[in-house]
Amino acid sequence: MKIKDRLALYFTLISTLTLLGVLCVVYFSFEKLMETEFFDRLTDRTMVTAKLYLKADEISSDALNKVREQYLEKLNGEVIRIYNERNSPTFIGDDQQFWTSETINRVRQQGKVRFKEGDRQVVGIFYKDNQGDFVILASAIDQATEIRVQTLLRVMVIVFIVIFLGLLISGRWIAKSILAPLNVFIEQVKLIKSNNLHFRVEEGKNKDEITLLSQNFNNLMEHLEHSFILQKTFVANASHELRTPVTRMIIGTEIALSKERDKDAYEKALHSVLEDAEKLENIITALLNLAQTDLEYSSSKAVDIRLDELVWQLQAEWNYKKGANQLQVEMINMPMDDESSLIIRANPTLLQIALDNIIGNAFKFSDNQPVTCIMEITSGGILLSISDKGVGIPADKLEEIFKPFYSSSNKAEHAGNGMGLYMAHKIITLFNGNINIVSSKETGTTFKIQFRSF
Repeated sequence: MKIKDRLALYFTLISTLTLLGVLCVVYFSFEKLMETEFFDRLTDRTMVTAKLYLKADEISSDALNKVREQYLEKLNGEVIRIYNERNSPTFIGDDQQFWTSETINRVRQQGKVRFKEGDRQVVGIFYKDNQGDFVILASAIDQATEIRVQTLLRVMVIVFIVIFLGLLISGRWIAKSILAPLNVFIEQVKLIKSNNLHFRVEEGKNKDEITLLSQNFNNLMEHLEHSFILQKTFVANASHELRTPVTRMIIGTEIALSKERDKDAYEKALHSVLEDAEKLENIITALLNLAQTDLEYSSSKAVDIRLDELVWQLQAEWNYKKGANQLQVEMINMPMDDESSLIIRANPTLLQIALDNIIGNAFKFSDNQPVTCIMEITSGGILLSISDKGVGIPADKLEEIFKPFYSSSNKAEHAGNGMGLYMAHKIITLFNGNINIVSSKETGTTFKIQFRSF
């Protein structure tokens, strides 16, 4: 059974049981009220009869009966008896012994009784008078109440059926409306294939469980997309990049062994093989680092990081490696009191890897000239600008440098594995940062990294 059908069923059952309980309470309360009211009317009739017969001594019994029949409204099936001390009927001109002596004596003992006798309601009172002690019993059939109760029951049955059907229909409509975003989510999930892992489901504007499910699903898809990109990188690029140095090593070795050569030729061949082996090692190391980066990101949680403290730490480490004042740091518009604008959420290890790659790239392409890092607090968050005084990057190459295994220089001293900037861009993007490049041959290259503060 679908969730919307279960919700509609549960809603209808709970509402119906509640309605049934309310109707039962109303029905039995009304029935009890009508029964009590009839008992009160019957008691009044009994008291009037007692006053009429026992207090009016000078009026004959026939005259009293005539007044009683003429002026007192008789109840349905009404029977009234007055019993003397011998439990014999008196005053009323019907000497039939309607109630047993046991009932009469019970009235004498209790003073006043009310009970039901079949479909009749009976009231009895013990009345002391100067003429003696009397027991007055009256009974009647509450036919009007029975009719009202039956009418009420029919109305309640009709109302119950109508409301039940209304609850069933409205419950299904409500469940369908509430779960409509879930149906949209299911249909969108069906569209996701291996060739469109970039697709994201709609998260909606409601802050409910379905929105939370969509957000978590999109986060999962983001991890899967990056993992899939990594896999495609290995398949599409690693085979080519690894095959090239291996092929050169094989060809160079075969040429060297094809005939006898002098010592210098063998040394030259071995140096060529060594260079290709080192390049192969760099490529393998870069691939392993990239895989480790993805593993670190998927297993680590982002924490609050004060970016200024990380920048000072980087300055200390790079100046230790390159020499004093090689990495120059400048802080602009730093807050005086509010430190929250200096905080971002990221993984400190991964973020340091990204910034180290950018700074290392700046030193390499500027031939180890000083590198400047400026941290500025802006209205959009934190802006890091890392600048070098190198040869710059051609405009037509700016969009290529973040691709894996890409190198913008053919010089041996600038050669690399082409993975550093790719990993930096990947990590910064994962932590909701943006990275842009401004470069020219005259001024060098500046990497601008923008983070939204926490």
